[in-house]
Amino acid sequence: MAAQPVVRLSASRYILRPFPRTVRSYSAVSSAKYSNILVDSPKPGVGLITLNRPRALNALSSALFVELNHALENLEKDDNTGAIVLTGNDKAFAAGADIKEMKDLTFSQAYNTNFISSWSSTIPSIRKPIIAAVNGHALGGGCELALMADMIYCSSTATFGQPEIKLGIIPGAGGSQRLTSIIGKSRAMELILTGRSFSGTEAEKWGVAAKCFDSPTECVDGALETAEKIAGLSRVAVRAAKEVVNKSQEVGLRDGLEYERKVFHGLFGSKDQKIGMGAFVKKEKPEWSHE
Repeated sequence: MAAQPVVRLSASRYILRPFPRTVRSYSAVSSAKYSNILVDSPKPGVGLITLNRPRALNALSSALFVELNHALENLEKDDNTGAIVLTGNDKAFAAGADIKEMKDLTFSQAYNTNFISSWSSTIPSIRKPIIAAVNGHALGGGCELALMADMIYCSSTATFGQPEIKLGIIPGAGGSQRLTSIIGKSRAMELILTGRSFSGTEAEKWGVAAKCFDSPTECVDGALETAEKIAGLSRVAVRAAKEVVNKSQEVGLRDGLEYERKVFHGLFGSKDQKIGMGAFVKKEKPEWSHE
């Protein structure tokens, strides 16, 4: 059995809660303390992870991803959590990778250690829905992190971009692949080859973001509201829905339709299918078993 990464769980010296709100924790997972992130559960069934490196504009580092992956895995296992919101603060979701960590890397070091592979390995494996609530800068690795989520909510003041070309490199955590699949080759080429950023309003217009809000507070509140709504549904059906939508990005239409139908048929073996349809016929609110 592979050794699990050791995580130093210590309170951060700089605690920034970007959006004032009264928080009542609904999950034991939120009791953990980290150095680079904050974790709590402000609504029933919702896990909230806040990137917490305010002095570095939430620059991404390997240490931050160790904590982020640890928190995500705990929320994935937590029976009280049905959906997850990932956010930063009003100035930055994540302004990019920590350049100090990588500027002196050689090719052999980056290649032999598979550098930043852990940055994009955990989020795609999480079966619970993840909403990225993006405010301020989401550049480079920050944009890629947002794109890994199942949906993006942003404010009009958000700034997205893949400016790696200006540093003599290219996106390395999925930006060239995920962004292109969303906005198309021509527009992705322009953004990635020039390093030009784009606004939250453009992100919504192009389909990068599901919704764009007027303010950071409305953005995070909107994400939490949607997460709470999702968490209140059958978690068996929610997992299945996420699975089939993601499959559409990996296979052709014919194979995707066949896969969807098989998962659809499989849900008739769940308790929640009987509960949901029975409640609909009786005009009652379903009480989900999540089985």
